Amino acid sequence: MTHLPLLPILVPLFAAALVLFFENRRFGMAPQRIVAWLSMAVMLGVSVALAIEASSGRIPVYLVGDWPARLGIVLMVDRLSALMLLVGQLLGAASLLHACAGWDRRAPHFHAFFQFQMMGLNGAFLTGDAFNLFVFFEVLLIASYGLMLSGGRGERMRAGLHYVAFNIAASALFLIALGLLYGLLGTLNMAEMALRVAQAPPQDLVLVQSAAGLLVVVFCAKAALLPMYFWLPQTYTHAPAAVAALFAVMTKVGLYAVLRVAMLSFGAAGALEGFAWPALLALGGVTLTLAALGVLASRQLRSLAAYLVLGSAATLFLAFALSTTGTIAAGLYYLVHSTFAGAALFLLADLIRRRRGSAGDRKDLVAALPGRMIPGVLFLVTAVSLAGLPPLSGFIGKLLLLEAVPSGASTAWVWALVLGSSFMMIVGLARAGTRLFWRVEPWPDASPERLAAYTPLDEMRAAPGRPLETAATVLLLAYGIAMVVAAAPLLDYTRATAAQLQSPGDYVQQVRAATPALREP
Repeated sequence: MTHLPLLPILVPLFAAALVLFFENRRFGMAPQRIVAWLSMAVMLGVSVALAIEASSGRIPVYLVGDWPARLGIVLMVDRLSALMLLVGQLLGAASLLHACAGWDRRAPHFHAFFQFQMMGLNGAFLTGDAFNLFVFFEVLLIASYGLMLSGGRGERMRAGLHYVAFNIAASALFLIALGLLYGLLGTLNMAEMALRVAQAPPQDLVLVQSAAGLLVVVFCAKAALLPMYFWLPQTYTHAPAAVAALFAVMTKVGLYAVLRVAMLSFGAAGALEGFAWPALLALGGVTLTLAALGVLASRQLRSLAAYLVLGSAATLFLAFALSTTGTIAAGLYYLVHSTFAGAALFLLADLIRRRRGSAGDRKDLVAALPGRMIPGVLFLVTAVSLAGLPPLSGFIGKLLLLEAVPSGASTAWVWALVLGSSFMMIVGLARAGTRLFWRVEPWPDASPERLAAYTPLDEMRAAPGRPLETAATVLLLAYGIAMVVAAAPLLDYTRATAAQLQSPGDYVQQVRAATPALREP
């Protein structure tokens, strides 16, 4: 049990190395898939064990090499880390299931990149050191570059290169911010930073705030907050379905980093406490409005899914920026819901695109949709969940958020914005469903342009559905239904997580208690 926090990093690392050994053609795909699933099973089991241990309120601290936390690498598992770790494994299992339907054959080194991606995600959630957060960010980003560009051409290559260039610039800014903080504070351990920021002399506070502001900018870029969200719609629209589904948690990594650093390293920082929340609240509101407009304007179902992911990230910025126990707890519940539901829509869009052949997932092209009953039912469940309609988890998350919004004129606009954007998303999803599932034949009074746009079944080059692809979508939707059935214990966990986040002193005390004394040279 002592070494459990290290396993979610080591297991995918060794699995990736083993997968590379089996990439020779004479082995086929079976050994790679076996290794990938064994790795996923171990990571899922470890994540469940860590979540159970973290639910007690104790924070296990793992000092790599037994170095003191201020000098070496430290891994920490509090309630938030355990929750994000478990969400990542559940999402990874569904994405891997979809990829094993056949897409992994067409993408060179897919399983190796996938394992490195899981390693980066797990490390980012578990690390207690800001520099190692940067390291794991780079691991998951480099793996995501490979997943995005592998086997791609045309529009995907163009979107992928934009994605790479944007993240390289953000990573450079991240490194500059870390250098400033280390020069000012002498440490990058998050718990130690909390103490040293609170004790910083007044003449250094402006520089510390500037460096912290750079960190927030980097994390907001990863989470696609206005004005740094332009990379997301094109990247997610052109990514392969299994990759886009896994990327649904990528924006949540940025949100996790904002919440972790703001609550821990600057949560007890005196004059700097909560310095970024007002700006993030306003920018989150504007981003949510633009995301809702993007849902209405999208011509492809994949693009619509990308804007819904953007809207969920903006909603979470509102919840976290309000910075109360109730809004953070509701936001964490909504974070889990939006990750699974957004990923399900990406997988479903690919299923529909393949069945409609040359018409793809374009809403403005009327085409026959063979066997549309199953995709139609899946789309209905997904749309109801993402729009925030009862009785699914999206409704519970938004209802809890609205109930927790502090009363007063300064926050009344949050109600109007959340409800208004939800209505716009309902309209966008309803229109997409109508055009994709109802208008499958040309209507008698259609214009010549509409008739020309119609693609009959015998000209579509439609591809049959694959059972594993449907199973992966159903699995993600089943997660959302399970969140409704188990809403009470899950909400108890998120409330306890929010309370723990708002008590950074206890966090720091537990981390320092596990740190041995500094060794003399």
